[in-house]
Amino acid sequence: MLEARIHAALDEIEPAAWDALLADDHPFVRHAFLAGLERHDCIRADLGWQPFHLGLYEHGRLVAAAPLYLKGNSHGEYVFDWTWARAYARAGLDYYPKLLAAVPYSPISGPRLLVGTGEGEGAGARRAALAGVLRRLADERGLSSAHANFLSGDDATAFDDAWLARSDWQFHWRNRGYRDFADFADALNHRKRKNLRHERAQVAQAGIEVELRDGAAMDARAWADMHALYRGTFDAKGNLPTLTAAFFRHLGTAMPAQVLVAFGRRGGRIVAGALFLRSRDTLYGRYWGAHTHVPGLHFELCYYQGIEYCIRHGLARFEPGAQGEHKLARGFLPSRTHSRHYLRDPRFRAALREALAHEARAVEAYGRELIAHDPYAQR
Repeated sequence: MLEARIHAALDEIEPAAWDALLADDHPFVRHAFLAGLERHDCIRADLGWQPFHLGLYEHGRLVAAAPLYLKGNSHGEYVFDWTWARAYARAGLDYYPKLLAAVPYSPISGPRLLVGTGEGEGAGARRAALAGVLRRLADERGLSSAHANFLSGDDATAFDDAWLARSDWQFHWRNRGYRDFADFADALNHRKRKNLRHERAQVAQAGIEVELRDGAAMDARAWADMHALYRGTFDAKGNLPTLTAAFFRHLGTAMPAQVLVAFGRRGGRIVAGALFLRSRDTLYGRYWGAHTHVPGLHFELCYYQGIEYCIRHGLARFEPGAQGEHKLARGFLPSRTHSRHYLRDPRFRAALREALAHEARAVEAYGRELIAHDPYAQR
């Protein structure tokens, strides 16, 4: 008999017990990453995040879990449901708080229903049990809804028909066994290859030198520089920089081998930087900033340095973040993302099911259009 428990902080669960439920070394669901967000003031009620982590226990032993939050808004999710909230408000109903299984501030697909490395009926049953508890929590606590964002393929199949399916596109790069960056560039069509080389030349001609550091090579001053760059990007766009400098330092000490920073220097001074995380086979681009405008510098630090790193270290995939059709022209191809949504009110559930069917057709059409612009197709 499985016992469901709610944890108001991830530190209520032993790191080894949580990490034992991970099928691989995906950095964003590691205890160190998620608990670090909480310890270092990135997860707070005034930001709309309240930890509500779900654990399933068998004879007192943690056998399945989900990173779970009560959300007081829809910030930091990247699966947009603001129109749903407005529809609830027009009907005189409260959309918030809602229940969300996700990684805060991270539009990165990966495991959300953590059941360990096992496959087959046992793992599938535990995933289904977690999905069932999410739905039951929404019902029993009178919440408007429960959501699970950026699901891996195995997780997406665990949700029954009461859940609404939603998908979108991101742009990911895949390593086709390239020998080096030039080999990758040669695979692009002529126009894309010419543009890529022009952008890289602009950065070199501007006197920018790029330095890569892993977490172990980042001292307090370097992290302060990276955080200032990150903060500047958010400030310039009028957004709130929710990740603290203490959390950045925490990443460097708690996950040094999974953190990578690319600094751009001119005259010895740091003028730009990009922060990445990595697993054994995938690089994930996260945040960037620059103190000065240099044509092509964003592409160099955020995309081309990441591609070079993947080729050099034999990584299979590079996921540079959400959105951005401009990535297609630089060798990134469309990749599907998945989420599931349970609306407790049957009227809203029926209306949204119909609306999402229309949205799905539009998403399919958009995907076909993207694929028609394959940057590797020789023209």
